[in-house]
Amino acid sequence: MSESSVREAEIAVEQKHVDLVYARVAEMRDEAEAMRTRGDELAHGARNEAVFEQAAMLFERDVMVRHANQILRSLDAEHEGLVFGRLDSTDHETMYVGRLGVRDSEFDNLVTDWRAPAAAPFYQATAEQPMGVVRRRVIRSTGQSVVDIDDDLLMPDARLESMPVVGDGALMASLTRARGESMRDIVATIQKEQDEAIRAPWRGVTEITGGPGTGKTAVALHRVAYLLYRDRRRMGGSGVLVVGPSPAFTSYISRVLPAMGEDTVELRSLGDLVDGVKATRVDPGPVAAVKGSLRMRKVLRKAIREAPADAPQEFRIVYKGEVLKLDARELQRVRSAVHNGRKPPNQSRVDAAEALLEALWRKAESYDGFQVKRADLLNDLGERMDFHRFVVVWWQLPTPAEVLRGLADRRRLARMAGRGLTRAEVDLLADSWALDGFSTADVALLDELRVLLGKPPRRRRGGQVVGPPPPREDYDEYAHIVVDEAQDLSPMQWRMVGRRGKYASWTVVGDPVQSSWPDPAEAREAQEAAFGGPRTQHRRFALRTNYRNSAEIFALAGEVVRDVAEPDQLPIAVRSTGVEPLVQLTDPDDVESAALKAAADLLSQVDGTVGIITPAGRLDALRTAAEGLGEERLRVVDGLESKGLEYDAVVLVEPTEVVAESTTGPRTLYVALTRATQRLTVLTSDPDWP
Repeated sequence: MSESSVREAEIAVEQKHVDLVYARVAEMRDEAEAMRTRGDELAHGARNEAVFEQAAMLFERDVMVRHANQILRSLDAEHEGLVFGRLDSTDHETMYVGRLGVRDSEFDNLVTDWRAPAAAPFYQATAEQPMGVVRRRVIRSTGQSVVDIDDDLLMPDARLESMPVVGDGALMASLTRARGESMRDIVATIQKEQDEAIRAPWRGVTEITGGPGTGKTAVALHRVAYLLYRDRRRMGGSGVLVVGPSPAFTSYISRVLPAMGEDTVELRSLGDLVDGVKATRVDPGPVAAVKGSLRMRKVLRKAIREAPADAPQEFRIVYKGEVLKLDARELQRVRSAVHNGRKPPNQSRVDAAEALLEALWRKAESYDGFQVKRADLLNDLGERMDFHRFVVVWWQLPTPAEVLRGLADRRRLARMAGRGLTRAEVDLLADSWALDGFSTADVALLDELRVLLGKPPRRRRGGQVVGPPPPREDYDEYAHIVVDEAQDLSPMQWRMVGRRGKYASWTVVGDPVQSSWPDPAEAREAQEAAFGGPRTQHRRFALRTNYRNSAEIFALAGEVVRDVAEPDQLPIAVRSTGVEPLVQLTDPDDVESAALKAAADLLSQVDGTVGIITPAGRLDALRTAAEGLGEERLRVVDGLESKGLEYDAVVLVEPTEVVAESTTGPRTLYVALTRATQRLTVLTSDPDWP
C-alpha cells in the first residue's frame, strides 16, 4: 500500500471519530438551548408564586441560564479544530485530545480536554520517556473536515503491525504555515519544555525566559487557559490580567484565549493600563529612560505639594471690623502643614480649611485689643461663603493629568527636580509634556499621581451624589497577572503593574537579550517589589528552541548581539530553509522606494504577512508611502513596536539607524531581525554593515 493511500485511509479513520464528536457536540448544544429555554420558563412561572417560592425559582433560573450560556460559549469557541490529537498506548487504549472534553450520552469519553492531567502525555511524552505512549498523532482539520495527520512513533518496539505511522511530525509542518494578522494557539503542537511551564502550579511567580521564537507568549497564554481550567473559581472570580508592550502586540494576541474558550481575561497594553487614559505616542529612548526611572517619584511627590500656578498668594477677610490677612509665606506654611498629614491632597480639603481657620485665629490673636473668642471666630468664618470660595481656589483638587501637564513649565519642573534631574533631562521632559496627548511612559506617572493625589470626594446635592464617577477600586484584586516582554518594563511601570497584583500570582515572560531598558538592576529591584519581595515563591523555566526563525535568518540575528549576550541566552533555531537573508546596499536618498520595492517582491514570494521594520524616525514617512501599495498583508512598524510580532517575511530598513536610536545598542536590532519566519531582506546605506 502506498504512503498516500495509507494516509488517506488513516484520515478516513480519524474523520469517522471526528464526525461522532461533532454529532455529540450538536446534541450538547441542543441540550444547552433547552436548558436556557427551561430557565426562561421558570422566570415566567415565578411571577405568580409567593415571594419565597418566587425567589427560589428565580435563583434556579439564574443558575440554569448561566450554566447553559457557559456551555454554549464553550461549544461556539471550540468548534474549529475541536479534535487535534490521538494517543495510542501500550495497553492498546486510544485517547483523543481536543480543545474541550466531550462525553457521549453514556458518559464514555470521546475527547479529553488538553488541559486535563490525562492529556499531559500528549505534550510530555518523548522517545526517551514515552510515558506508555506508542504513537502520538496530530490531527489537522479545516472546519469539521480532517485534512491531514502527522505521527510520532515513541516506542517502536511496542508498535503492532496493524499500526501505521504517517508523516514527518506535526511541529515542522505547523512552522511553515503562513502567518496571519493574529497569533494562533499552539494546543496541537505544544512541546515538552513548553508544557512544563504551562502546567506549573499557580502560586507565586512563574518566570518564563527564552530567546526569539521560543513560544514564550503562546506558552503564557496557554498557561492562563490551563489555570482557569484547573482553578476557575479562584482565577475567574477576581479576574486575570494580561499586560503587553503595545496595542499592536495586544491586537496580535487577542484571539488566542477566545479561541480556547476563555473570553473573560482582560488584555491591556502598558499604554492603556489606567482607566480613562490611553497613550497616543511612544517617547524617544532618552525621554522614556528618564520618565521610567525611580527618580521621578521624588519629582511627582514635590509636584503635588506645590501650590498650583493660579492659586491665590494672599488671603484677606474682614471679621468684626478687622482685616485678617495671610500672606504668601503664611499660606505656604499652612499648605506644608496639611501636606505633612497622613491624607492624600485630594482628600485633605477639609483639613486645609480647618488649618486656614487656625491660622486666621492666630492672626487675630496677635492684634492688640482685638477681643474675640476662638470658637466664635472659627464658627463664624467657617460659615462664610467668601471663606469657602477661597478654600476651593486655593486648595484645588487636581487630576493626575493636570499635575503632569503643569510640569511642562521648565522653571516649575526644575524646582520639583532639584538635583535629581540634569538640566538636559529637564528640557527633554518639559518638551515632551508640552506635546498633545500622553506617551506610554506617561501612563505609569499618571498612575503614580493617582495614588499620591488620592480619590477626590464626590459632592452631594439634594441627597444625590454629583460629579464624575470615582476611579476603579479593584486595581489590586486580580487573581493572576501575566506580564509579557517583561524585560522592557521600566521601574515606574513595574510599580504601576505591581499595584494591580497585590494579591495575585504571576506569570512573567521575557528575554534579557531583547531588553530596551538601560538599567536592568533598577528594573529588577522594582520587579521584585511588585511581586511582594524576595520571599515570594519563584519558579523559572528557560525555553531554548527557536521555532520561528529559519537557521539562516537567526544566524544573522545572533551575530549582532554576540558581544552583549551569554552563549546560553541565544536559542537554537531548529528549521533550515536554505534561503539566506538578503542584504542590499541602498542609496540613502532612495530608502523609501527601495523598501517598498523589496516589500512588493516579498509579498509575491510568501502567502502570509510581510513587515517593514524601520527606525522610529522614518516610521511615519514609510507608513504613508506603504498605504499607496494598498496591500492588506503589509505592516509597517518600528523596532520597539515589532516586539512579540512575527511575519512570514521582513524588510529591515537601515539597521545602523535602529542601533543608533536605541538606548541599549544592538538589542532592538536583534528584535527586528528575529521577526521573520521565512525570508528577510535588509536595506542599508552603510557599506560596513553587518
